[in-house]
Amino acid sequence: MDLQKLERELETIYESLLKQESTADSIAASVHPQYRSSAKNLYRYLLLRSVDIRKLQSDLSELGISSLGTGAGYVYENISNALKLVKLLNGKTWERDTDLEALGYTGSKHLLMDHANDLFASDRGERDTEIMVTMPDEAATDKNLLKKLHSAGMGTARLNLSHGSEALWKKILSKIKAASKDSALPIHIYMDLPGPKIRISNIYLKKVSQKTLDTASSVKIGKGDKLLLIKHNSPYLSGKHKKISLPEETILVEVSLPQIIDDLKKGQAVFFDDGAIEAKVVSLDEETASLLVRKSHKKKLRPGKGINLPTTHLNLPSLTPEDVQLLPFISAHADLMGYSFVRNAKDVAILYEELDKLGDMDTGVVFKIENRAAFENLPSILFSAMKRPKIGVMIARGDLAVEIGFERISEVQNQILWLCEAAQIPVIWATQVLDTMAKKGMATRAEISDATISAQAECVMLNKGPYIVEATKTLKNVLERMEAHSQKSKNTLRALKVAKTGLKNIHKDYPAK
Repeated sequence: MDLQKLERELETIYESLLKQESTADSIAASVHPQYRSSAKNLYRYLLLRSVDIRKLQSDLSELGISSLGTGAGYVYENISNALKLVKLLNGKTWERDTDLEALGYTGSKHLLMDHANDLFASDRGERDTEIMVTMPDEAATDKNLLKKLHSAGMGTARLNLSHGSEALWKKILSKIKAASKDSALPIHIYMDLPGPKIRISNIYLKKVSQKTLDTASSVKIGKGDKLLLIKHNSPYLSGKHKKISLPEETILVEVSLPQIIDDLKKGQAVFFDDGAIEAKVVSLDEETASLLVRKSHKKKLRPGKGINLPTTHLNLPSLTPEDVQLLPFISAHADLMGYSFVRNAKDVAILYEELDKLGDMDTGVVFKIENRAAFENLPSILFSAMKRPKIGVMIARGDLAVEIGFERISEVQNQILWLCEAAQIPVIWATQVLDTMAKKGMATRAEISDATISAQAECVMLNKGPYIVEATKTLKNVLERMEAHSQKSKNTLRALKVAKTGLKNIHKDYPAK
């Protein structure tokens, strides 16, 4: 091994950080004081991850020196220590620039823990993972269910405001408060903004010989079938028009957000039900989009199922008018909220502006990463998010997997974890955690393995089901066991596209002085 070469490579990395320190200072000055050190470290991490240093890591490991693979939260200190040790092996003494603000291992760990405690309003130990549970409708009438969930390990109750009514939510809230009074530890409230979720409103079967439409509770779907996406309140649905070119029996799928049909282009992919059904756009007009089913892993399609358009640029606001109307309710009753379908830094600013109008600086905000744009713009989203003190990130793996491709979800969720660790921002691990167990009472081996990996996050979310209490107990047991063994994984540091793109966008806002 060429120790002199290794020293030069580490010096190059170290000097690249020093060279950009003025930019790091500018970024730090733009965020909340609580996140200034974190903002600097995240920027340094982006610089580090914009190049491939896997060979350097291997050489450091050979020498028994930190390979830099576990130092996302303290980049400058980690590189400095490695450089110092290599110089000692070369018979040299050296000390890093102590004038530069830098987090060490302990400082980074404690800062992340402090941020998590602020967000979840808790006083956790160093290795405790929060458990969040989605509230079923039964929680509105069953206080014992909430007490059982709390005893099983639930610390945060989630209300999904995409479903139900204010009357139902208030009933659930009253039961949560009652259950909290009976315990030394309170149950905290998380509420999801609905956002522009694209769903199937209705399904119709139409025969050309008939002027009426038959509403269908479900339809059989197979490869090669033809579907017709149609706008809400389209004239075709009123019977005023008929499509002469339609086959004898046509499946009409009414979409909840008619604007998406205007944004679709021929050849683009359309996914239904979390990717279980894949179709392609074959033709368009002002009111409809004709689709051809390419793959179908489910026999039936039902109203209420989600629609994903991963290759379509949608001209939809992340914060809808309906969301804005819900914000006063959330501010009055929730400890933290989920911002659905955030895509960029501008979306962050829009939400913060609305919260400022309400005078709300206390409700925590969780940014749900559930589409391709959100992942690709994650660095900018994080820097913008840091303008408030109580923030978090949710890896919403259901929609995200459809948007970026199922084969990439493990890779992408890891990258999100790394970037958030670098920023000391707590992460919520969500979607289908112990899902089979919650619904059927028995977990699969794959689900248990997934649950063990979730221990890398600061919070894990469970969805509702008949066996949700048992699933909560199991998750708590798994997390406690895993937290005794590991905290964060060692990573090999190839260059990340998201880091390169993030730096490019950041340098537009913070040009070098």
